[in-house]
Amino acid sequence: MSIKNRVKELRMVPACDLVENDKNWRRHGIRQREALVAAIGEIGMASAVIAREIDGRLEIIDGHLRADVMSRADELVPVLILDVDEFEANKLLATMDPIGAMADSDAGALTQLLDSVQFSDESLQQLVTSLAEKAGAIPAMEPLSESPVDFPEVDESINTDHRCPKCGYSWSGKSS
Repeated sequence: MSIKNRVKELRMVPACDLVENDKNWRRHGIRQREALVAAIGEIGMASAVIAREIDGRLEIIDGHLRADVMSRADELVPVLILDVDEFEANKLLATMDPIGAMADSDAGALTQLLDSVQFSDESLQQLVTSLAEKAGAIPAMEPLSESPVDFPEVDESINTDHRCPKCGYSWSGKSS
């Protein structure tokens, strides 16, 4: 089988020069935007926007949110420019994200990966914790229930010291 290479070039481009594809069907909410901003802030820009060139303009096929985030920061972005026509670009736009979403999770491999990373940004930590729960790598947190009207009496001298089994961080629930 012969596979046609559609990559024309990789170019650094001002994000504000990229043109949104009006056929883009993906919508990016505030939580996704915040997570991406945090990831770019903590790690850096680590993937290219995919586009096609039309009359000197670069129309985005994949990476609309990355381009938008980077344009607000007035930054250059890596753009992988493809040699595709409008119909081929439409096929890519329709299938790239859904094909990626078809992947299964390996809870063991995810656990090993998450044991090897720490995030300084709380929203990224929440993102990977949620991912790990969905994949079965860690037990899901029980939702908080309504608190009782009357709390039972508790011995104030009980031990409330804690230690995280993953990182070893210690804290106390005692008020100072």
